[in-house]
Amino acid sequence: MKLFIISLGLAACAAAAPRGAAAQQGGFPVQTKAQTQFVFQNGAVVRRDGNQTVPLTQNVRLANGTKINYKSGIVEFPGGKLTTLKEGDFVRPDGGLVFATPGSAAAARGEAPGAAGASYSPYTLPGRAVPGDAKAENEALRVHLQLLERKVELLNRKIALLGPGQPTPPDTRQLDLDLAALDAQLREK
Repeated sequence: MKLFIISLGLAACAAAAPRGAAAQQGGFPVQTKAQTQFVFQNGAVVRRDGNQTVPLTQNVRLANGTKINYKSGIVEFPGGKLTTLKEGDFVRPDGGLVFATPGSAAAARGEAPGAAGASYSPYTLPGRAVPGDAKAENEALRVHLQLLERKVELLNRKIALLGPGQPTPPDTRQLDLDLAALDAQLREK
């Protein structure tokens, strides 16, 4: 009889394991529509589809991998960044975060609400917990693009040198060194 009870208990634990494991990995995948929002309202996350609001009963995972804790409002983006929703903030189906107030945007950036020089943008890009300095991000992308263009140029030169019809193998050591240096710069960015 004891063996039967122990076996029954183990079977119950095994049956519950996948559900618990999925919740620990960020919840269960949800189907969304373009107008679906996961809103932090009255201390919990609710799902809003148009005029219909339904309380969540479990953590959810969006198609892009964004995870939302329905009790605490903690959002984990695919890159691992975390933020906590404040009253009225919501997550869009694409993982974009929309701030309800300047105070919640400041809190997400780790600033005091109303701090000198604080900016307010109601929307942050998917996967970005904190809106960054747009000029700095654009400059970083411009530099990255220039490095990639330079790499393509060097690779095309190497291809031309190694092309058919060369009587002796060309010396590509300098090109290889330049490519290695570019690769190192790209890894730093």
